[in-house]
Amino acid sequence: MLGWSIIQIGVFGVLAATIGALGCWVGGRADRRFGPKPVIVTCILVLIVVCCIIVSTDRTMVLFVPLAEVSRIEDGLGLPDLVFYICGGLIGAAGGAVQASSRTMMVRQANPERMTEAFGLYALSGKALSFMAPGLIALATTLTASQRLGVTPLILLFAIGLVLLLWVKPEGEPEQAWDIENAPR
Repeated sequence: MLGWSIIQIGVFGVLAATIGALGCWVGGRADRRFGPKPVIVTCILVLIVVCCIIVSTDRTMVLFVPLAEVSRIEDGLGLPDLVFYICGGLIGAAGGAVQASSRTMMVRQANPERMTEAFGLYALSGKALSFMAPGLIALATTLTASQRLGVTPLILLFAIGLVLLLWVKPEGEPEQAWDIENAPR
């Protein structure tokens, strides 16, 4: 979309991974202090904002505001490039922290005696639905003929995740609810 060289794409990836590691550390500390649910909600909100920024930025505009002079690669780093580098860092930080906190949330939700089953289901659901986001991005990109607009399904998916989180109890169910073996039938 911005016509980056392979080096710029590599810098973007290294930046996202490095800031992602820092984001995991900060997210872990926040998880310990506030619990996993607020961290997950915050990270999803950050990811929604980043997607909105990405959708509203290209070589000629940032946040749908046209640039006075088109920023070109030959001129060095223009404002759109810097915005995308910042977005890459935010994606790395929020993505890493949300993954870590989602596992902490899983530990709080699962029956301690059936933890491996819970994490198995967690992994299976992730694998079973792993095609959805890339598929929707491909569909949106094809329908709009724009890589920039192809990101819009992520906003919807993140919003759905936030809505579904409303029903998640931060500390899980009381222990009696997990006694499946002795439950009345």
